[in-house]
This record gives sequence, structure tokens and C-alpha cells, in this order.
Amino acid sequence: MIRLPEHLGVAAGGRAYVVAELSANHDQDFARAIELVDAAHQAGADAIKLQTYTPDTITLKSDAEAFVIRSGTVWDGRTLYDLYGEAYTPWAWHEPLQQRAESLGLGFFSSPFDSTAVDFLADLEVLAIKIASFEIVDVGLIERSARTGLPLVISTGMATFPEIEEAVAVARGAGAARIVLLKCTSSYPAPVEEANLRTMEHLAATFGLPVGLSDHTLGTAVPVAAVAMGAVMIEKHLTLWRSDGGPDSGFSLEPHEFRTMVDGIRAAEAAIGRVSYEPTAHEVESRRLRRSLFITADLKAGEALSEASVRSVRPAAGLHTRHLPEVLGRRVRRDVALGTPLSWDLLEPSD
Repeated sequence: MIRLPEHLGVAAGGRAYVVAELSANHDQDFARAIELVDAAHQAGADAIKLQTYTPDTITLKSDAEAFVIRSGTVWDGRTLYDLYGEAYTPWAWHEPLQQRAESLGLGFFSSPFDSTAVDFLADLEVLAIKIASFEIVDVGLIERSARTGLPLVISTGMATFPEIEEAVAVARGAGAARIVLLKCTSSYPAPVEEANLRTMEHLAATFGLPVGLSDHTLGTAVPVAAVAMGAVMIEKHLTLWRSDGGPDSGFSLEPHEFRTMVDGIRAAEAAIGRVSYEPTAHEVESRRLRRSLFITADLKAGEALSEASVRSVRPAAGLHTRHLPEVLGRRVRRDVALGTPLSWDLLEPSD
């Protein structure tokens, strides 16, 4: 079984763990779901994630106003039951998708939405259990998930600070030994200016937990920025073709875009590096082109240096520029041509 790495993210000396969320982008087609797993692998993901529910385990079949979506999302006007009937992943698909993922070296986990889904995922020995943002207030679900002994990934979209405190306390109280918090903005798509990535730093410092990002913005800039700020995990929706439509396709990345995101993340990690004030291997040669003191006019032996005959120019073959004040007025021992790097042996002893 593939396991979640003990050390996640650049802050721990590792690398960010990139998760491809398949969600509803399989369009109820198992072959397409398999193709999504393969695409996630080719795009550089570390794991895939599903959502484990049925319409009946997540909501009620009702068209009462409370069950109609009216929150400014792409799903407005639909009932919850209708939406989840289109979006859910059949539970019979989970094991073959897990086998496919793990055969490719991908981790596999999911978000449960009731106790039966928690037990189902525990039996599959998934990589972790993800608590979705909308479920962060379901303390019973969090407790049940924590008691499995599996790592918990808790998404914090919409949550107030006290709600996050309660969720973490419940998880820890139920024995969760490994928890990752994900900063999330639960709008679909999410505006970049509402990402508020600095919250990750506060979450990490307050709870002493690794923190990542569940991202619903368009494009790849926000996940890359999050990794540069220390995110240990990035979750992003993946679709084969956004033009196909579907409940989540509008804020999902196509495979080539996901690859671009992963490449950007890995480049950001490489750029973060370490604290260093030594020239890099590639800088050593460039040091030759720094400034130094050069003779800037033809001089006869015995002539004194002046601002007209010596100055700081590139390259770095002459004396350091700090010596300019002390060489002005000194006389040269011999004839010197313009372009000669200044050195102490060219000068007569000072008086």
C-alpha cells in the first residue's frame, strides 16, 4: 500500500505533495475515470482523490427551497439531490481505480460524507481520509474518520477560526496522529484575490500542523505561490477536457495545464533552496566581469595617477575599487598603456 510521506513539503526538507481531485469529472463513465487516473500520473501528480457518497448519504431527495442551490455558484437552481446524483462516483469503482492508481505509483484517497463511507474507505486502506470544507462542522464525521487511524486531511473553506479549532480538537481527541490542514476558498471558481495565502502561515504556527492548499482558482499561479510560501500539499481538480462541461469542469485543469502547474511547483521548490551567501557554481565565472581599477590613459614612467587616468570599470582584473582614493596621486614605475589592470607592482612606493 502506498503511504502518505512522513515529511511533506519544502518546509520539512521534502517536496509538496500534489493531489489530482477527480471529483465528478468522470461524467459517470468508468473508462473516462481510468483515463483521468492515467492523465494524473502523466501530469506529475503524486496522488488522486475521489469523493465517496451517494445522493442519499449526503442529502435528502427534496425540492424544498432549503435544498435548492442559490449561492452564486455554477450549480445555482439545481437541487442538491439532483447535483449529487450526477456527480457521485460509484462505490464499486473505488477499488479498481485504487488498483490502477497504485500500479502507477500514485497514492489514492477520498472524502467520505457519512459513517458508511468512512468504514468503506478504511476497509480499502486508503492513503488518508479527507474532510471536505463543507463537512468541517460535522464533528461526528471527523471523530469517526480520526478513529480509523488513517491520516486526516482537513480542508478549511468557509470555516471560521473557532470552527477550525474545534475540528482539530475533535480529530486529536479521537486519536488522529497525522493531520494536514488545507487552506481553501470555497467558491467555484474562486477569485485569486480571495486566496489569502498568508492564512497558511498562521494555521501552521497556531496548530503546529503541516498546511497546504485546496485550490479552486483558475490557472496555476496560486498553487505555485502557495508552495513558495511553504504549502506541503496542493489539491487541484483535473478534467480531460473542460469543454465537455460537467459539474466541476469549469474550475478544473486539463492535463497539460496540470503538468504546467506541477512543473511550476517543482521549479518553485528548487528556487527556494537554502540560505547561502557564497557564489554559486554558475556565478563564479561571472565574477570575472565585476568592476575593478584600470588605467584609462597612456602614462609615462613617473606620471601620477589622476581621476583622468584611473577609474573603476569592468572587468575584475585590477585592484579592488575600494583602493581608488589611496592610489590617486601615486606615480607609476614604468610606461603603462590604456587598458592595463592596476596592480600594486605598477606603482612607486608612497611617500
